[in-house]
Amino acid sequence: MKLIREEVEAVEVLCEEVKGKKTFYIQGPFLQGDIKNRNGRIYESNILAKEVKRYNEAYIHKNRAMGELGHPDGPTVNLDRVSHKITRLEQDGSNFIGKAKILETPMGRIAGALLNDGVTLGVSSRGMGSLVNRNGVNYVGEDFMLATAADIVADPSAPDAFVQGIMEGKEWIWDNGLLKEREVQDAYNRIEQSVVSNTLNEQTLIEFERLLFS
Repeated sequence: MKLIREEVEAVEVLCEEVKGKKTFYIQGPFLQGDIKNRNGRIYESNILAKEVKRYNEAYIHKNRAMGELGHPDGPTVNLDRVSHKITRLEQDGSNFIGKAKILETPMGRIAGALLNDGVTLGVSSRGMGSLVNRNGVNYVGEDFMLATAADIVADPSAPDAFVQGIMEGKEWIWDNGLLKEREVQDAYNRIEQSVVSNTLNEQTLIEFERLLFS
């Protein structure tokens, strides 16, 4: 499975003020289906609809749908970087319109300050899935799962190579319900085999340590 990210520019900023306290929201098309995006991928809307239904039930309806400020390079939402809570994600034709509340976290305050000063920000969905090539076009497979419907990014129009270089340079696999980098898992498997065959050496351990802490 690959870590897949798609960026969207058309995001609206809303501001609600109660007793002098401002609360910012962002809303717009967080996911877009049935069109070839600038990363050369197509998400079929029926696959997105199925995953959005699961994401709503498992995360949004339980107040667990969060996103980060910046460009995370893995499928996990890091609590120390959470900036907003996704409050809505609904289908509108082939698009899925989302809304997110900027939180009073350290990263949320940074995002709020940027929005308050008129900085234009975009959003980027983050998910896991396989890619199926059909007639030269990459379709996202039926195993697609959202990690978050929206991270906040500063440069939603970044070149494709930049996005792919950060987000698609690693393969991920499921292992007993956990996502692990394939390279790390392969090294771990080599260590296990070496222990069984009594051929474990220092170089193998050094390699594994480098992968874990790089």
